[in-house]
Amino acid sequence: MIEEIRKKLFELQDIKYRDFQKNLIPTVDPESIIGVRTPELRKYAKQLVKENKTEEFLHDLPHKYFDENQLHAFILSELKDYEKCIDEVCRFLPFVDNWATCDQMSPNVFKKHRTELLEYIKEWLASEKTYTVRFAIGMLMQYYLDDWFDISYAEMVQEVKSEEYYINMMIAWYFATALAKQYDNILPILEQHRLNIWTHNKVIQKATESYRIMDEQKKYLKSLKIK
Repeated sequence: MIEEIRKKLFELQDIKYRDFQKNLIPTVDPESIIGVRTPELRKYAKQLVKENKTEEFLHDLPHKYFDENQLHAFILSELKDYEKCIDEVCRFLPFVDNWATCDQMSPNVFKKHRTELLEYIKEWLASEKTYTVRFAIGMLMQYYLDDWFDISYAEMVQEVKSEEYYINMMIAWYFATALAKQYDNILPILEQHRLNIWTHNKVIQKATESYRIMDEQKKYLKSLKIK
């Protein structure tokens, strides 16, 4: 089944897209990129899940190609059984080596199991793996900034200390999104300079570029920038 899947991916290859991706994802070996467009990968993932042809592929880690990792992420996003999904996500996360695979893995079933998911998020935040931490922050951003918001979750993100660009960028993305949804709750984190300077300023940059934040809020945020 693995060879069949790989053959299909090469049949879906787009050379121009492959060359474009090589510059977009610097942490990935350029030779591992086949060049399958995202809509095609999503469609193929849905097909494999529907036909129940994913088991062997999901256990074949690490994958040889970037596109196989992408397909893996999209398959996990389609799983309906929470217990199976969380087990497979935990198995896969240590092999995730780039922002694209990390950010595009978004299991729909998680939204129905937010209480249980929190315990895994706490574990992932403590990981030494860059993209495991990034994924955890992404889950907090996706599922816990609206009705499920609690300031303690924002504080969990605030407490992540890292030199990794892809972690700090996700922290900035999280807080910029949080400002758009929970402005009054999040603002003190910036006013009290609880983030490192680079991340602090990146939050302000991203927030002031957002159409979801009012002009008067943007003006105040800009005044908080650290020179």
